Amino acid sequence: MDTITLLQPDGLVVSPAFSHVAVVPPGATTIYVGGQNGVDATGTVVSADAGEQSLRAVENARVALEAAGAGLDDVVSWTVLIQQDADLRAAYGAVASKLAREGAPPLVTAALVAGLGVPGAVIEVSAVAAVFRD
Repeated sequence: MDTITLLQPDGLVVSPAFSHVAVVPPGATTIYVGGQNGVDATGTVVSADAGEQSLRAVENARVALEAAGAGLDDVVSWTVLIQQDADLRAAYGAVASKLAREGAPPLVTAALVAGLGVPGAVIEVSAVAAVFRD
């Protein structure tokens, strides 16, 4: 088996936004991306706007993935943490289309949290990706 399988089993809700199960077979390289906030290369929060922060957080995850030889389409699972007083529609709405993909979408866990480690940050995303190397 040399493909990653994302499943939406019978008996669980079917969503175009996420799958429930990911099977990564032996031989795949697993890549873990730690929490990325909406900050620039100096660590400065890019905006007070939740949507802009969200887009930058995903862009930062993309840069991290590419450094490891992967891309957004290789993500098996996303975790999205949004500060509870943030504009949820703006924060999650900005990234929802970036996290999903046609066919079998990745797994997504989202949570509202009391706060994040970066002052001024309202969103943090982390990812697990898997790729097959030649």
